[in-house]
Amino acid sequence: MTTIRYAGRRRAPWYLRAGVAIAALLAVSSVLSLVLAVDTEGREQAAGSFYLADPQAIDGRPGTIIRSEQMPFSPQGTNAYRILYRSRGLHGEAIAVSGVLIVPQEGDNQSRPIVAWAHPTTGVATQCAPSLRNSVFRQVQGLNRMLSDGFAVVATDYPGLGGPGVHPYLIGDSEGRAVLDSVRAAGHLLGQERPRFAVWGHSQGGQAALYTGLLARPYAPDLDLVGVAAAAPATDLRTLMKDDFATSGGKGLTALTLSSWSRVFDIPLDSLVVPTALPTMDRLANGCIETIFDLLARRIEERPLGKTFLTISDPTAAEPWNRLLVENSPPPVPPAYPVFIAQGMNDDIVRPKVTASYVRRLCLNGDKVEFLTIPRIGHGFIAHDAADQAVDWIADRFAGRVPKSNCVAGEPVAEILGHEGGEQP
Repeated sequence: MTTIRYAGRRRAPWYLRAGVAIAALLAVSSVLSLVLAVDTEGREQAAGSFYLADPQAIDGRPGTIIRSEQMPFSPQGTNAYRILYRSRGLHGEAIAVSGVLIVPQEGDNQSRPIVAWAHPTTGVATQCAPSLRNSVFRQVQGLNRMLSDGFAVVATDYPGLGGPGVHPYLIGDSEGRAVLDSVRAAGHLLGQERPRFAVWGHSQGGQAALYTGLLARPYAPDLDLVGVAAAAPATDLRTLMKDDFATSGGKGLTALTLSSWSRVFDIPLDSLVVPTALPTMDRLANGCIETIFDLLARRIEERPLGKTFLTISDPTAAEPWNRLLVENSPPPVPPAYPVFIAQGMNDDIVRPKVTASYVRRLCLNGDKVEFLTIPRIGHGFIAHDAADQAVDWIADRFAGRVPKSNCVAGEPVAEILGHEGGEQP
């Protein structure tokens, strides 16, 4: 029988916990965090020359560097670089993707392990790229621990964030390729022939981490993936959309997904979205989350969507939306890669039972899974609270230690699926 691992801690006063929780929610940009106040400075930076490349510059081997530049205000004892690298789009076309590489100043770069961070939702507009802002160093959960352990950390923006084009939001293949090519790019800059890396992501980035494991061998056999770590990953997208469409904040997630997919796949929205809701959806799609003011603005601007902004009550009942949701719900990662998954038991965005169901599938697939559950923690805080355990787990993978598993004889613990919710804070 599988055992659930719980993480307990002495609780700080409620007012401190509330403040830290809000700060963490904003720092990690939870999967529902859409905003409407457009950052003019970010938009101007996004249109800058660094993120733009002509077709001749983009054409080349995926993961090779187009350009890089040193960033200011990097963590002490490190060098940080904004990078633009080659990758492949959904149809195999050459594209440019941006990101950030942070490297400790001490140590041998040619043998340095790499951790690929996959960020949660920041928005779908060009100016929502984390690499555009120095706050990216606060957004990477566990960054200081990873750097102190001597790891290099590379953080992709994903396609369409920073550079031109539409961001394929929650499209697994797009995210996975961007992560894998960011590791290749980091390896080139570090002088590595075959980079060893782990991937660590939250929410949308958790989905990206799982797709990194799924695509590692067929897409990037030149890389050595040692493990996949995810916090509250977006797995069952059909259930995710149903759950979130039923909540006030979740309307924004639905709007963001539909807005991105309609442009990526050239699907008209007029048969699914009430015409009067389209201006609100456009405003949602043109904003990014970064501060509490953005979060408050989103909640206010989302109100016009109400309960009736779609023409049907169940968005998963319409095609091609249902097919796309199914196609971008990750199957189990190959058993060759151990998996760490963290889940907050008070998460109402990615519910514990949804994550536990995915853990069941991993176990039945023969994967070695360490499943960490943390009571009284919601969606925005889970990567922050699980970061120490995730980094410990990643360090063990780089050290070649045998991974622990909550799976016994391929069966998950019955109580994983039986335990949902948890004590309210």
